[in-house]
Amino acid sequence: MSQTRTRSTFPPPVMEARRWLDGVVFPNDRSLINVSQAAPVDPPPLSMRQAIAEFTVAEDSAHLYGPVLGNDDLRAELAAQISDHYAGQVLPDQIAITSGCNQAFSAVISALTDEGDEVILPTPWYFNHKMWLDMAGVRAVDLPTGDDLLPDPEAARALITEKTRAISLVTPNNPGGVEYPAELVSAFYDLAREVGIRLLVDETYRDFDSRSGPPHDLFQKPGWDETLVHLYSFSKAYRLTGHRVGAVATSASLLAEAEKFLDTVAICPGQIGQFAALWGMQNLSQWLAGERDEILDRRAAIAEGMPQLEAKGWRLLGLGAYFAYLEHPFDLPSDELAQRLVPEAGILLLPGTMFMPDHDPAGKRQVRIAFANLDRAGIAQLFDRLQALSF
Repeated sequence: MSQTRTRSTFPPPVMEARRWLDGVVFPNDRSLINVSQAAPVDPPPLSMRQAIAEFTVAEDSAHLYGPVLGNDDLRAELAAQISDHYAGQVLPDQIAITSGCNQAFSAVISALTDEGDEVILPTPWYFNHKMWLDMAGVRAVDLPTGDDLLPDPEAARALITEKTRAISLVTPNNPGGVEYPAELVSAFYDLAREVGIRLLVDETYRDFDSRSGPPHDLFQKPGWDETLVHLYSFSKAYRLTGHRVGAVATSASLLAEAEKFLDTVAICPGQIGQFAALWGMQNLSQWLAGERDEILDRRAAIAEGMPQLEAKGWRLLGLGAYFAYLEHPFDLPSDELAQRLVPEAGILLLPGTMFMPDHDPAGKRQVRIAFANLDRAGIAQLFDRLQALSF
């Protein structure tokens, strides 16, 4: 069989990790602790589910095609809320609704790049971004980060070639958890604008940022939409993972190009998911604030528990949003460690090798913990098991 771009792309990491569970039996006193995926396991709040049910029954439009770039009411509401959150000005025609944030990224990359073009990704990278670039025939240029997991704009400048079309950032970061300082994001924006490329900023986890006020000032800059491509997801905020609702904010002209991709792949985002996202934005602000408080408390529990792991040689590299990114102390690569943790410790996590290029050995020392579905007791149990490890 011939080698295609899809065939040469690595398998979906979360699905690969799930296969490590096959045939493993976990004793009653050591059930599986699954910290492999950053997706809420609980359904949306009951009030939203009731509203969805009523909409599904009462509205014929719930089951029909809609506009390719999303419903006007949701685009307008998101534009208003982004404007308020970032103290900027965003118009409805600068918004597109997509079938999840991964599709938003894919549509934008398809609109911006040609075969053999380049996009700069800080490492550790979000693996689905790397996967799509590979499948699209676009070269992912890795930008290594230091111990603080923050990328350096000047290091990025050195990687820019005539083939570079964009730099892609994720903040709060997946997998590292770190929140990029406003000045750093602004420096990347200035670089992208100077050299005439796009800056993609994926803020899927913006609702769980520990900072108050605008996390950056990019939406306040004149002509922001000619440089910035802002990506967002409703999945984490309102537990709508199965409904696949994401968004892009950028220039109307770029969205017109992305529309070609969106129409071809999905025709339009689903009506029920769009209704739920709009209903959530209009009715669940207080509930979402409580969700943020809970995530921040779990983040605090990770920080409080780290000294016991540090005593065993572990090191915390990044913490925030749904993630803790750690360096392990063992003399074996993280992909082997992660697989052994399943039967030997009842822990399913992802190794750093899934977030790094093969030529970078740092990934073999790193692991990602997605802690959003663990309460304080679960985090304490996880840390007890990690502390007891010996390899």
